Amino acid sequence: MQFTFPTETQELATLRVDACALILFEGELSDNPVLRALDQALSGILPGLLEDEQFTGKKTQSFTLHTHGKVGAGRVLLVGAGKRKDFQLNDVRSLTARAVRMANASRTRSIGIVLPELEPQHAERVAQLVTEGAVLSCYQFDKYWTGERKKPSVLSDVIVLPGVPGALSGSPSSDPAIKAAQVRGVARGQAVAQGTMLARDLVNEGANEMTPRHLAEVAGKLAKERGLDLTVLGPSECRELGMRLFLAVAQGSNEEPRFIHLTYRPSGTPRRKVVLIGKSVTFDSGGLSIKTSDGMLDMKMDMGGGGAVLGAMSALSQLGCPDEVHVICAATENMPSGTAYKLGDVLRSMNGKTVEINNTDAEGRLTLADALSYAQEKIKPDLMIDFATLTGACEVALGPHCAGVMTNTQDASTPLLDAARAAGEEMWPLPLPERLSEALKSDIADVKQCGDRKGGCLTAGLFLKEFVGETPWIHVDMAGPVKATSESGHHSKGATGFGVASIIEFLLPRS
Repeated sequence: MQFTFPTETQELATLRVDACALILFEGELSDNPVLRALDQALSGILPGLLEDEQFTGKKTQSFTLHTHGKVGAGRVLLVGAGKRKDFQLNDVRSLTARAVRMANASRTRSIGIVLPELEPQHAERVAQLVTEGAVLSCYQFDKYWTGERKKPSVLSDVIVLPGVPGALSGSPSSDPAIKAAQVRGVARGQAVAQGTMLARDLVNEGANEMTPRHLAEVAGKLAKERGLDLTVLGPSECRELGMRLFLAVAQGSNEEPRFIHLTYRPSGTPRRKVVLIGKSVTFDSGGLSIKTSDGMLDMKMDMGGGGAVLGAMSALSQLGCPDEVHVICAATENMPSGTAYKLGDVLRSMNGKTVEINNTDAEGRLTLADALSYAQEKIKPDLMIDFATLTGACEVALGPHCAGVMTNTQDASTPLLDAARAAGEEMWPLPLPERLSEALKSDIADVKQCGDRKGGCLTAGLFLKEFVGETPWIHVDMAGPVKATSESGHHSKGATGFGVASIIEFLLPRS
């Protein structure tokens, strides 16, 4: 997909595209110069059409108008942006996505998008958001579709025009600095979108295909393409390192586990050493604490954290991150069988702590505990961040769109929360109350695997905290936002790729 920011003023009457989308604020239709000019070209029919369609520019409204050759665009797409006072820069992504989805319904190959007037200092960010919105809205996990249902987008050209009062469809700047910023924005937007789509593909894939070994193969391909270092440990190597928690989760499955360690090193001296850990349970049946059929249906997505960190690594290595970045995925299935780990077992972790098992469906924290121990012993990072579909309790607390963030140092989590806000992903800080640690006390081991139902996502975070020592650490429970139940903005139904954009925003500073 090609993105163009014209250096000469383009008029809608002569702009030759299959469709042109106008982003319009509620209550400002009569004052919009682009809309007035379009109405003039269409012989004054617009007011009547807008009244018939009850289109006022509300955020949920859209309207397609066939121009019958009276202007250069075959169709004009009117996209409501809501009230101007509520508009935020991140809305450019979702508004672009809505326009592109409308265009894709008509098999559009080229589209012009007329944006609201925006400040020149936002040129790079706007270019990135337009790119992400356009590319991600075209995403489909259509690998298993056949026949007429498989209709990939044919959109190839996106022309971006800023709506400026007094001009028909914009007064683009030829300032070299702005053009350079737009080029950077498109490159970054494409990298973020590609990383997000990689994460979506991994998480949408069925567990029969997305096994631990296959996830290791994906990491190997990524390492080869991006020039990364890769270490993959099998069961015997993990046993030698003392990863008894990770191996206990794996032992009920016929699928062998894989402990994946991917490393990116910048060309110069690293600013810091960061470890990204993604929960990578490729299918979670609950083990002997088996889930219901409904509860198991989406458990191919229990490796959403692994998908996020691998997708982010793809983008970070493209864009030249100044940090040394390590990605760890302790990949396994959690299955019930005669060899599965059992309630009442006492297991020793890599760092030597013993854990009493009281719920085999709380397996993710066990795999993460050994991954955190490995990171500290083998990498000695300045910061560790884990992304995990860890608890249903977090989704109950924060809803389906927002991840919970817990940390052992506020100085570490505040920049990540700021980055998530800038990236348009919802995260919210949650506490780690020491009084709740009482729920994890065991009579026969150093710590119990689970507390009770009260504060379930917090006790899960407190369990992980037992394995981080003094290293700055952030835990992101993304059980809710890993998936979308319906199409919305730049999200398709299914895996969202949540976390990729926030990681990139956090680790890669803007020039």
